[in-house]
Amino acid sequence: MKNVELSIPSMQSAHCQARVNGAIVAIEGIKVEKLEAGKLFVSVESDKIKEALVETIEKAGYKVEGDDSEKDPSPSSGCCTN
Repeated sequence: MKNVELSIPSMQSAHCQARVNGAIVAIEGIKVEKLEAGKLFVSVESDKIKEALVETIEKAGYKVEGDDSEKDPSPSSGCCTN
């Protein structure tokens, strides 16, 4: 398994963290190591699973930064954005 750190700036509150965790919990091949304000630390089995993880987080309304995926220049619509 590969350790991955994702930056999710709009995931600041406990509510946002629970929302992200709820979205990713069903993805097979990941293990959530730590979830904190603005950061997600996981172990993934493959790059395909990492891509699915990022896509799932973005579908939940949160912008993922600092990963190798394509970046969408549109602003995040997560619950903690201004």
